[in-house]
Amino acid sequence: MPALAPRPGFVLDVDGSTPPIMFHHGEGFRLERLPAGRSRVIYPREPLPGLRDPDAAIRRALREPVGDSDPLPALLRPGTKLTIAFDDISLPLPPMAAPDVRQRVIEAVLDVAAEAGVDDVELIAALALHRRMTEAELRHAVGDRVYDAFAPSGRLYNHDAEDPSGMVILGTTPHGEVVQMNRRAAESDLLVYVNINLVSMDGGWKSTATGLSGYPSLRHHHNVRTMQASKSFMDQHRSELHSSNWRMGKVIQRHGPKIFQIETTLNTDVFGRSGPMAVLQKREWEWSLRDRATFSALQAGLRPLRPNARRSIFHSWRAPYAMTSVQAGEVAAVHERTTAKVYEQHLVPVEGQTDILTMGLPYLCPYNVNSIMNPILVMCTGLGYVFNLYRGRPLVREGGVLIMSHPCRWEFDPVHHPSYIDFFEEVLADTTDPVEIEARYEKQFAEDEWYRHLYRTSYAYHGVHPFYMWYWGAHALEHLGRVIVVGGEPRAVRRLGFMPASTLSDALEMASDVVGHHPTITHVHNPPILMADVT
Repeated sequence: MPALAPRPGFVLDVDGSTPPIMFHHGEGFRLERLPAGRSRVIYPREPLPGLRDPDAAIRRALREPVGDSDPLPALLRPGTKLTIAFDDISLPLPPMAAPDVRQRVIEAVLDVAAEAGVDDVELIAALALHRRMTEAELRHAVGDRVYDAFAPSGRLYNHDAEDPSGMVILGTTPHGEVVQMNRRAAESDLLVYVNINLVSMDGGWKSTATGLSGYPSLRHHHNVRTMQASKSFMDQHRSELHSSNWRMGKVIQRHGPKIFQIETTLNTDVFGRSGPMAVLQKREWEWSLRDRATFSALQAGLRPLRPNARRSIFHSWRAPYAMTSVQAGEVAAVHERTTAKVYEQHLVPVEGQTDILTMGLPYLCPYNVNSIMNPILVMCTGLGYVFNLYRGRPLVREGGVLIMSHPCRWEFDPVHHPSYIDFFEEVLADTTDPVEIEARYEKQFAEDEWYRHLYRTSYAYHGVHPFYMWYWGAHALEHLGRVIVVGGEPRAVRRLGFMPASTLSDALEMASDVVGHHPTITHVHNPPILMADVT
């Protein structure tokens, strides 16, 4: 008997019989009742089925590329200078159970290279200005066999955007955007890029134009003007960030290496169909007695633990994702197919905008893997990522209110986020206006020698990175009338320029002077990821 197709996304209109709705709340959860008759909940589509034989699918993609590209074996011969770049630890979220899809793809590429007699091969984690990956993180991404074959000889390493001899300028776009690239990648005969598309913003020319670049390039699109002009990062036709990366891609095509792009998509099986976390992937009115008991036990077990103990538990989770597609070849043709598959998994039709948008933020975002989700990352996750998970129009109307649930503690990882501490305590104490922040402070942080040293030699995000996180929310800050954080540490929430509330009821009352006393409310039930297709 054939398996049933996964159920599509669903919009639930809340009535008197609707049970409490689960909100993620950092390293915990809250159950909240939404007002009946004027609230709705958007649920993601169930996970798409994975490929039956992912390794065979990868091998086929390498030999049957899409677009204007020869098969990978035809691009390799003895003497070829081959570089394999791959996405860093910022995705997927949470990290996936072994084997990671990057390991599967890289092993297949290396097998083809070995058959062709290629022995000049280097592998680069494409970090841009993110922190370096640790040995354990690299091993998980590429697998022990690849790590042990390449890392000891220095042929597997983290991209270093601040290495003066390791970067090269390829040219400038007609818009005056400098295109900088990792020198090893730029001077290769062939650059193979191994990408995981978690959301539609990932992949395409963003892989190389961002992942293998540095501040001289990134400042052209990671800025306030670009972020405010990007009316949805996930809708490529309305994203100036996307347009800038594609312009840079044309320069890479003319002056950079030949690129063979490999993109994969994953389903949204974040918490599994069984086990201790499976209840988090179910719709509340479908919870069985066993599900309710599991959720209660989960809450009771977490409640007495200190935040660092809770983090340790959650960060150890490995999601049982399945690979749903793989395509390889010419960048634009590959990415067109990838985007279609991402939309198939994520898009949920939604009719009309809302007065208030609510969301529960989990313990994890792209920039705190194995680390602390500090207040700046809370802002970026809510206003930069979840707010922008739409196509068409934002879920919340202009001038509406965003309510997000998160502990938002005044707490930072001094190893991973040293410049964040100074940004939070000095810059935000002065102003929260992105335009003013960019003009007065960015250059100082971007060129600070101590931050550069920590980025290059420790496991720190670049000095300018907290600025980019703040800019990521610039479109939402312009659009919204108010932002309220439920359950957040009041001092930290106020430093962000937001309003703290103890409960959801208090937050709804605080929103009433902006949206009236009977506003419409929409809750995004996320994660797993969904993308609202708003008409």
